[in-house]
Amino acid sequence: MSRSAEDRRRAVEAGATAEDRVADWFVSRGWSVLERRWSGGGGELDLVVQRDGALRFVEVKLRAESDPAAWEVFTPAKMARVRRAAEAWLSTWRGPLTECTLSAALVTHGVEGWQIDVIDDAA
Repeated sequence: MSRSAEDRRRAVEAGATAEDRVADWFVSRGWSVLERRWSGGGGELDLVVQRDGALRFVEVKLRAESDPAAWEVFTPAKMARVRRAAEAWLSTWRGPLTECTLSAALVTHGVEGWQIDVIDDAA
């Protein structure tokens, strides 16, 4: 069954809110947001953040707090697309680079508010 245009619009808005929450999470830990929703290399990067020469290419997913399989959305195929996009992005990077990591950020919202869990080296 296909979703209505209104359902798709709400999903896009919810995803953008989740990305904003994750961006704020990184900024509160001393990272700078370099890119949001960058497309290239056959994929999209939800966020690119930097701190002291370290880069994180962050894939963000919003899931229901009660979803027991939430982490399964970060499939090998999905992370391969993120990797290709990161490689394309890096081909133009001229700044310092001490490390580079693909990260997965799972965002849930429940009775206790927003929960953000980040795993580095998620490829």
